[in-house]
Amino acid sequence: MKLFLKGDRCFSNKCAIERRNFPPGQHGKRRQKILGYGIQLREKQKVKRFYGLLEGQFRLTFEKAERMRGVTGENLLGLLERRLDNVVHRLGFAASRAQARQLIRHGHVTVNGRKVNIPSVTVGQGTVIAIKAKSRQNPLIAGAVETAKGRGVPSWLELTAGEFQGKVLTLPKREDVGLAVNEKLIVELYSK
Repeated sequence: MKLFLKGDRCFSNKCAIERRNFPPGQHGKRRQKILGYGIQLREKQKVKRFYGLLEGQFRLTFEKAERMRGVTGENLLGLLERRLDNVVHRLGFAASRAQARQLIRHGHVTVNGRKVNIPSVTVGQGTVIAIKAKSRQNPLIAGAVETAKGRGVPSWLELTAGEFQGKVLTLPKREDVGLAVNEKLIVELYSK
Protein backbone atom coordinates (compact mmCIF):
# COMPACT_ATOMS: atom_id res chain seq x y z
CA MET A 1 0.00 0.00 0.00
CA LYS A 2 1.23 3.48 -0.81
CA LEU A 3 1.98 5.34 2.45
CA PHE A 4 3.37 8.55 0.88
CA LEU A 5 6.62 8.36 2.84
CA LYS A 6 8.81 9.96 0.15
CA GLY A 7 7.02 13.30 -0.21
CA ASP A 8 6.46 14.52 -3.76
CA ARG A 9 7.95 11.40 -5.29
CA CYS A 10 4.87 9.43 -4.20
CA PHE A 11 2.64 11.70 -6.28
CA SER A 12 4.58 10.92 -9.49
CA ASN A 13 5.23 7.81 -11.57
CA LYS A 14 8.61 7.37 -9.87
CA CYS A 15 6.96 5.93 -6.75
CA ALA A 16 8.25 2.43 -5.95
CA ILE A 17 4.72 1.12 -5.40
CA GLU A 18 3.72 2.29 -8.88
CA ARG A 19 6.73 0.68 -10.56
CA ARG A 20 7.05 -2.59 -8.61
CA ASN A 21 4.28 -3.52 -6.21
CA PHE A 22 5.80 -6.71 -4.80
CA PRO A 23 8.64 -7.59 -2.41
CA PRO A 24 12.19 -7.88 -3.80
CA GLY A 25 13.85 -11.16 -4.62
CA GLN A 26 13.19 -14.37 -6.47
CA HIS A 27 10.09 -15.27 -4.46
CA GLY A 28 8.63 -11.76 -4.25
CA LYS A 29 5.75 -12.34 -6.65
CA ARG A 30 4.47 -15.40 -4.76
CA ARG A 31 1.14 -14.84 -3.05
CA GLN A 32 1.10 -15.32 0.68
CA LYS A 33 -2.03 -15.74 2.73
CA ILE A 34 -1.98 -13.69 5.93
CA LEU A 35 -4.39 -14.61 8.69
CA GLY A 36 -5.26 -13.46 12.23
CA TYR A 37 -2.25 -12.04 14.01
CA GLY A 38 -0.50 -11.21 10.73
CA ILE A 39 -3.38 -8.97 9.61
CA GLN A 40 -3.40 -7.15 12.95
CA LEU A 41 0.37 -6.72 12.89
CA ARG A 42 0.28 -5.44 9.29
CA GLU A 43 -2.28 -2.74 10.25
CA LYS A 44 -0.16 -1.64 13.22
CA GLN A 45 3.01 -1.52 11.12
CA LYS A 46 1.20 0.47 8.43
CA VAL A 47 0.17 3.17 10.93
CA LYS A 48 3.60 3.20 12.61
CA ARG A 49 5.39 3.72 9.31
CA PHE A 50 2.88 6.26 8.06
CA TYR A 51 3.49 8.51 11.07
CA GLY A 52 7.18 7.57 11.43
CA LEU A 53 7.05 6.22 14.98
CA LEU A 54 9.08 3.63 16.81
CA GLU A 55 7.42 0.84 18.75
CA GLY A 56 7.87 2.50 22.16
CA GLN A 57 6.38 5.81 21.00
CA PHE A 58 3.47 4.01 19.37
CA ARG A 59 2.74 1.93 22.47
CA LEU A 60 2.77 5.00 24.73
CA THR A 61 0.41 6.79 22.35
CA PHE A 62 -1.88 3.76 22.35
CA GLU A 63 -1.91 3.65 26.16
CA LYS A 64 -2.74 7.36 26.27
CA ALA A 65 -5.58 6.79 23.78
CA GLU A 66 -6.85 3.88 25.86
CA ARG A 67 -7.11 6.08 28.97
CA MET A 68 -9.07 8.74 27.09
CA ARG A 69 -12.84 8.77 27.00
CA GLY A 70 -14.37 7.49 23.75
CA VAL A 71 -13.44 4.89 21.14
CA THR A 72 -9.81 3.84 21.58
CA GLY A 73 -9.01 3.40 17.88
CA GLU A 74 -10.38 6.83 16.94
CA ASN A 75 -8.57 8.40 19.91
CA LEU A 76 -5.32 6.78 18.73
CA LEU A 77 -5.63 8.16 15.20
CA GLY A 78 -6.64 11.57 16.59
CA LEU A 79 -3.55 11.71 18.84
CA LEU A 80 -1.26 10.66 15.99
CA GLU A 81 -2.84 13.22 13.67
CA ARG A 82 -2.30 16.00 16.25
CA ARG A 83 1.46 15.42 16.58
CA LEU A 84 3.41 18.55 15.66
CA ASP A 85 5.43 16.85 12.92
CA ASN A 86 2.22 15.62 11.27
CA VAL A 87 0.54 19.03 11.54
CA VAL A 88 3.58 20.75 9.95
CA HIS A 89 3.40 18.23 7.08
CA ARG A 90 -0.38 18.59 6.70
CA LEU A 91 -0.07 22.38 6.55
CA GLY A 92 2.37 21.95 3.67
CA PHE A 93 5.49 23.38 5.31
CA ALA A 94 7.34 20.10 4.63
CA ALA A 95 7.20 17.59 1.79
CA SER A 96 7.16 14.57 4.13
CA ARG A 97 6.77 13.80 7.82
CA ALA A 98 10.48 13.03 8.08
CA GLN A 99 11.32 16.43 6.65
CA ALA A 100 8.81 18.05 9.04
CA ARG A 101 10.48 16.29 11.95
CA GLN A 102 13.86 17.63 10.88
CA LEU A 103 12.53 21.19 10.49
CA ILE A 104 11.16 21.04 14.02
CA ARG A 105 14.36 19.57 15.49
CA HIS A 106 16.42 22.33 13.84
CA GLY A 107 14.26 25.05 15.39
CA HIS A 108 12.47 26.40 12.30
CA VAL A 109 8.96 26.02 13.79
CA THR A 110 7.18 28.02 16.49
CA VAL A 111 4.06 27.03 18.40
CA ASN A 112 2.02 29.94 19.78
CA GLY A 113 5.04 32.22 19.25
CA ARG A 114 7.50 29.99 21.15
CA LYS A 115 10.26 27.92 19.56
CA VAL A 116 9.60 24.18 19.89
CA ASN A 117 12.11 21.51 18.91
CA ILE A 118 10.21 18.35 19.92
CA PRO A 119 8.32 16.73 17.01
CA SER A 120 6.07 14.61 19.23
CA VAL A 121 4.34 17.56 20.94
CA THR A 122 0.57 17.18 20.75
CA VAL A 123 -1.14 20.36 19.58
CA GLY A 124 -4.58 21.36 20.79
CA GLN A 125 -7.48 23.35 19.46
CA GLY A 126 -6.56 26.99 18.77
CA THR A 127 -2.82 26.33 18.55
CA VAL A 128 -0.95 28.54 16.06
CA ILE A 129 1.94 26.90 14.21
CA ALA A 130 4.30 29.14 12.21
CA ILE A 131 7.65 29.07 10.46
CA LYS A 132 10.23 31.47 11.90
CA ALA A 133 10.85 34.63 9.86
CA LYS A 134 14.49 33.73 9.10
CA SER A 135 13.50 30.28 7.85
CA ARG A 136 10.88 31.43 5.35
CA GLN A 137 13.49 31.89 2.61
CA ASN A 138 14.70 28.30 3.03
CA PRO A 139 14.30 26.67 -0.41
CA LEU A 140 13.01 23.39 1.07
CA ILE A 141 10.23 25.14 2.98
CA ALA A 142 9.33 27.47 0.10
CA GLY A 143 9.28 24.56 -2.35
CA ALA A 144 7.12 22.45 -0.05
CA VAL A 145 4.60 25.29 0.35
CA GLU A 146 4.39 25.71 -3.44
CA THR A 147 3.79 22.02 -4.11
CA ALA A 148 1.34 21.68 -1.22
CA LYS A 149 -1.00 24.34 -2.60
CA GLY A 150 -2.45 21.82 -5.05
CA ARG A 151 -3.03 19.17 -2.39
CA GLY A 152 -4.96 21.37 0.00
CA VAL A 153 -5.20 21.46 3.78
CA PRO A 154 -7.48 19.26 5.92
CA SER A 155 -10.70 20.84 7.18
CA TRP A 156 -9.54 20.82 10.81
CA LEU A 157 -6.59 23.10 9.95
CA GLU A 158 -6.45 26.65 8.62
CA LEU A 159 -3.47 27.89 6.57
CA THR A 160 -2.31 31.44 5.93
CA ALA A 161 0.29 30.68 3.26
CA GLY A 162 1.54 34.26 2.84
CA GLU A 163 2.50 34.44 6.52
CA PHE A 164 3.70 30.81 6.72
CA GLN A 165 1.26 30.26 9.56
CA GLY A 166 -1.41 27.69 10.36
CA LYS A 167 -3.99 27.19 13.08
CA VAL A 168 -5.73 24.14 14.52
CA LEU A 169 -9.44 24.94 14.20
CA THR A 170 -10.89 21.74 15.68
CA LEU A 171 -9.64 18.38 16.80
CA PRO A 172 -9.41 15.84 13.94
CA LYS A 173 -12.12 13.22 13.59
CA ARG A 174 -11.83 9.76 12.06
CA GLU A 175 -13.07 11.05 8.69
CA ASP A 176 -10.25 13.62 8.59
CA VAL A 177 -7.56 10.93 8.66
CA GLY A 178 -6.76 10.11 5.04
CA LEU A 179 -5.29 6.70 5.85
CA ALA A 180 -7.11 3.51 4.83
CA VAL A 181 -6.56 1.55 8.03
CA ASN A 182 -8.73 -0.57 10.29
CA GLU A 183 -7.91 0.81 13.73
CA LYS A 184 -10.03 -1.88 15.43
CA LEU A 185 -7.41 -4.48 14.49
CA ILE A 186 -4.72 -2.41 16.25
CA VAL A 187 -6.86 -2.25 19.40
CA GLU A 188 -7.40 -6.02 19.22
CA LEU A 189 -3.65 -6.60 18.83
CA TYR A 190 -2.77 -4.58 21.93
CA SER A 191 -5.68 -6.01 23.93
CA LYS A 192 -4.20 -9.53 23.90
